Amino acid sequence: MAYIDFAQPLPAAGEGLSLPMVRDRIKAAASGFTRQEWQVVRLARTDGLGSLRAPGRWSRLKEMIFGPQPHFRLASERLEALRRLSVESWHNGFAVRASAIKAFRDAGFSEGQLELLLSAISLGRATFTRRSFA
Repeated sequence: MAYIDFAQPLPAAGEGLSLPMVRDRIKAAASGFTRQEWQVVRLARTDGLGSLRAPGRWSRLKEMIFGPQPHFRLASERLEALRRLSVESWHNGFAVRASAIKAFRDAGFSEGQLELLLSAISLGRATFTRRSFA
């Protein structure tokens, strides 16, 4: 009969992680988004890919003629990273740029949240296209 010493780091967990650290990683991966973060994802559906670019000459000219224009950037860097990835995903599905994923991860989101976000948006895109053609 085999004996497992749970006080020692699990060898399958990699890099000598203890059991509480593995539990914390699982909880972080399984946790979804807050209500505010889901609202950012829903609002990103209506944003165009142009909202991801910095204002150029044309934008500055329009601002001089017509006055200040609304900017799409959010004040929170974390929510802005979520919005940018969401906009790309609403338009391109799973084909998002690696730099957007890196910014998303650097903002503190987990791999589980990335998978949840892309899956939810993919499902929303499929539902949206089915309704629009029905």
